[in-house]
Amino acid sequence: MRIFAPIAGVFGLALLTGLVAYFGFASVMQAALRSEWGTVLVVLARAVALAGCGVGWWFLLTPKGPRPHVFVALRFIREAINALFPFAVVGGDIIGARLLTHFGTAMSLAIASVLIDIFVQVVSLLVYVGAGVAIVLDVPGPHRLSTVTFVMLAIALPAVLGFFLALNFGAFDPVVRWLVAFGEKRRWSMFAHVVDLGDRLQLIWRNHFGLSGSFFVHLVTVFFGAVEVWIAFYFMGHPVSVGAAIAIESIGQGGKAAAFMLPGGIGVQDGTMIAAAAIFGVPAEVALAMALIKRVPDLALGIPSLLLWQALEGRRLFARRKSLSGSP
Repeated sequence: MRIFAPIAGVFGLALLTGLVAYFGFASVMQAALRSEWGTVLVVLARAVALAGCGVGWWFLLTPKGPRPHVFVALRFIREAINALFPFAVVGGDIIGARLLTHFGTAMSLAIASVLIDIFVQVVSLLVYVGAGVAIVLDVPGPHRLSTVTFVMLAIALPAVLGFFLALNFGAFDPVVRWLVAFGEKRRWSMFAHVVDLGDRLQLIWRNHFGLSGSFFVHLVTVFFGAVEVWIAFYFMGHPVSVGAAIAIESIGQGGKAAAFMLPGGIGVQDGTMIAAAAIFGVPAEVALAMALIKRVPDLALGIPSLLLWQALEGRRLFARRKSLSGSP
């Protein structure tokens, strides 16, 4: 498993490089450079979307959790780790839960909030992908939807149902054992305190106001993601409608979810967006340039977020050493 993630990352990068080479490096780069300030706006739009995801996470622990800005900052860190580090996507979410304990949240409650936050995000994504498919099916003329989108829906629907049943009816003992083993292996002693995870999950499920608020915010946020596509195409001189932007982005996100074994869905997400954009008459090199522009926020926002992560870890380590030394 350790060697699989780097291999998957190399495969995805090779796939993306192959797409650029196939459609012409010069043509793709020329289209991307035409975006100019559009790329900056795409980064800002991603920042707004991630902030919304943080607020959606915060809703799950209202009114007893830390303030919203804590969840927003940690959500940026979760995304940065998942996007930039070539290991299982759950890595950033586990670390996000651990960081939440730095702000007074019990480890079991932090993990429960992350699990339900992931569930709410997946449900929102399914609604989003469904809306995108409906928009595409309404487009006149012959076209084909990306097969990976239907595969994703076919797998995701029963998987989400199973996830929901596990979270609600206690079928999470294997998850608890894995988390404890994960923490012990890395000497994260706090992971030994997740034995009451089931009670914490039920506590969040019973917070109907927080759960509803979280779903609403995540749903709005996931639809807002289409703004990135709309901005990129507009500034490249190939404007599309809002409906087309939603369809292209949602199908791209579906492809990314289906290719979860690849870091950031690299290669697969880009290919599905090219296929979806073609339905709306966007040239392949322009669609690929848009997909590349959408990866700029991964670095522009991810690197500062990783530095913030290290700053939080350093502050905690300093505080622990100070406490052990008995300094005033």
